[in-house]
Amino acid sequence: MGDDWPFWEQSNSSIRELKQMFKNLTRTALSAAVLAGFALSATQADASNERFKKVLERGKIVIGVKADYKPWGFRDSSGKLVGMEIDMAKDVAKALGVELEMVPVQSSNRMQFLQQGKIDLMIATMSDKANRRKVVGVPQPNYYTSGTNILAKKGAVKSWGDLKGKPVCGKQGAFYNKSVSKAYGAKIVAFVGNAEAKQALRDGKCVGWVYDDSSIMADLASGDWPGYEMPLNTEDDTPWALAVPVEEVGSIWGNFMSGMTYNWHASGRLIELEKKWGIQSTKYLADMHVRMKAYDAK
Repeated sequence: MGDDWPFWEQSNSSIRELKQMFKNLTRTALSAAVLAGFALSATQADASNERFKKVLERGKIVIGVKADYKPWGFRDSSGKLVGMEIDMAKDVAKALGVELEMVPVQSSNRMQFLQQGKIDLMIATMSDKANRRKVVGVPQPNYYTSGTNILAKKGAVKSWGDLKGKPVCGKQGAFYNKSVSKAYGAKIVAFVGNAEAKQALRDGKCVGWVYDDSSIMADLASGDWPGYEMPLNTEDDTPWALAVPVEEVGSIWGNFMSGMTYNWHASGRLIELEKKWGIQSTKYLADMHVRMKAYDAK
């Protein structure tokens, strides 16, 4: 792993060598896409390469990242941007042999930043949903996933069935509430906000707090929840996607990012980053590693 990546063996600041490298990367990306079932049309494969040329010519890639969502993207004590997705952004820049500029984005503006040309790429905890694909381009495969889980005191809950008839804290209006109540008979105690729900958990008013597992993992990584855990298997997984401008999803730029994601999975790089940032291991990354590594062997 690390600097042994196939993509990086050919990385060089020379435009000529980068273009040759990209020719090889595009072939890898297209092959990976077809093998993984992400078929690309001839029209898509022949799409413009303007974004790629622009990034190489200026010698810099601008990537939108989170700055407030530990451990995926946040500022350390010195104010430096760090996290799992920050490392992924660095990987992209290194593969291209260009400088990296990171622009902090929020859920409310990240897609607009792509539309407005403020960033070339977005790696910012975005769930891959049909309505978003109308606004931004989503290269495949996805790089991560999140879903429903609970935060609870260690040992208090060992299975979803343990929630039957017990009070579980939740946020008003969250879809997790209905699904957990219906499927497992939990008695949801809904609060106006997450802060109130989590305080009720600390106060012993419920056996767990039901929410998105990525948010729970962020809480656990913060160090503010000693003695608590996320004990269950995540349900209702929703994949995460990086994003390019919508018109470039099938272009050379989009295909390049497909190849990057493919190699992140095949090499085990994302599993390595999970461990580095203290993120609870996910079945999704383990399964994708096996799947993509098998394609490499064909």
